[in-house]
Amino acid sequence: MRLTGGQSSLLMALLLLLTCLYPGMSLERISYAPQLSSATLAGRLTQSTFTLEQPRGQFSHLNISDFDAIWLVLAHSNGGHQNFTAPQRVEDTPVPANFPQRGYYVTLRANRALYPGGQPGNQLRVLRVGNDTRCSPMTRGCNHPLLGPGPYRVKFLVVRDRGPMAETEWSSETRLQQAEALQAAPGPQSADTVVIVAIPSVLLAILLTALLTLLIYTCYDTCGSTSISGPGELVCMRRYNTHHMFSPSAERGF
Repeated sequence: MRLTGGQSSLLMALLLLLTCLYPGMSLERISYAPQLSSATLAGRLTQSTFTLEQPRGQFSHLNISDFDAIWLVLAHSNGGHQNFTAPQRVEDTPVPANFPQRGYYVTLRANRALYPGGQPGNQLRVLRVGNDTRCSPMTRGCNHPLLGPGPYRVKFLVVRDRGPMAETEWSSETRLQQAEALQAAPGPQSADTVVIVAIPSVLLAILLTALLTLLIYTCYDTCGSTSISGPGELVCMRRYNTHHMFSPSAERGF
């Protein structure tokens, strides 16, 4: 069945209307996946942050302008990235406080002028995710420290005033470092180890005993040689007249 000219025009108008109403349905896919920074970089992975390479030159498309916002989407790899839906309005932008319920949020807003192409020169061009301890998790775009080891996935999302328009691929899984509790060495301990551990304990016990004995002896010696006045003891006092009370006339018998 062939469409007439009027039907074709009507169909194109409907498609254009759907694109304007639901811009998220026609997201442009950018063939780029975020990458972790070089393994030689100190602090590449910590217990609450990880570091990405900047996506330099990945947004130099004609359809993307310098005024379009470029967000980093962070999602939990266990289902969060599969459930991600690009927000159609600014008010619907997920924040870090929504992460436990939704499994994702957006952070690190930028624009393509901050990610130019070419060699970065001598400057280090990286993005540290979870590096802001001062912002509130309720704030849109807050780069709040990550609260768990992950695993996480990230991607970049390009958004303009009327909604999202382009996105990159999801990154591979990223797991943060975890604190490890100190544990005793497995297996039975040797006799030398037991002796080394016991000697300081014995010496400490001897030292405490000597200090306690010295304290008791000092207290007994001080209390036994000092007389304590009781209520039955007489206290003798001599009369003493100051020069203000002395009168020459009283001395002559007046």
